Amino acid sequence: MVKQSIFGRIAQLAKANINTLLDQAEDPQKMLDQMVRDYTNNIAEAESAVAQTIGNLRMLQDDYKEDVKNAQDWGNKALAASRKADEYRSGGNGADAQKFDNLAKVALQRQMSSENEAKSSEPNIASQSEVVDRLKTGLDQMKGKLNELTSKRNELVARAKTASAQSQVHDAIKSIDFMDPTSEVGRFEEKIRREEAKVRGQQELASSSLDAQFNSLEDLGEQTEIEARLAALKSGSAKPAIGAAGAAQASGSTVDEADFDKL
Repeated sequence: MVKQSIFGRIAQLAKANINTLLDQAEDPQKMLDQMVRDYTNNIAEAESAVAQTIGNLRMLQDDYKEDVKNAQDWGNKALAASRKADEYRSGGNGADAQKFDNLAKVALQRQMSSENEAKSSEPNIASQSEVVDRLKTGLDQMKGKLNELTSKRNELVARAKTASAQSQVHDAIKSIDFMDPTSEVGRFEEKIRREEAKVRGQQELASSSLDAQFNSLEDLGEQTEIEARLAALKSGSAKPAIGAAGAAQASGSTVDEADFDKL
């Protein structure tokens, strides 16, 4: 019963369709890992059972060989005893001749017994040999399935790692989109542009303010000159005028020209 159970398990595992099992699995990698462990354990058990079966077969074969050898030995002894009896009989020694004839009969009886034992073990040896051959075939198939499982498992793990790496790269590319104005780079670039524009505005403002200051200085200088000339006129130390029109233009006054006619 134990042998039949082991053989049934070997046959069942050897015929297992790995792809079908994987299609039904929620997590193929975990199932493959479990299947590899189960197959490894079952192969170890099967190897032990097959080794024991082979050992039993070898014992039967050894017993068969021993029975055959014993039959041959007893046959040789029967022949030797019969010849010895013939020698004594030809020499007129009937008592010893009968004695060796009896020994020949005993040897022949034991020869027949050994032959019968050898013949009776032949069917059992044939049956055990068939079982061993089937177990060996099933065991080889299981080892082939184990290799297939291991290969599938390694392939699946490699594919999973590749998919994970590709997913990480894809996520990294999505998170760094240089064309997206809302991205960190876009916002940083926009901030720099604003700072640059602010600097240009400050430069323009500073330039306008400097021109205005120079203009103010020019106006102030003209007014100072006018005040100085007026003071010179009142004191009688005024310089000769180039011309009335020139004096009026230099003062920048808004006085009506007719007022000069009244002087």
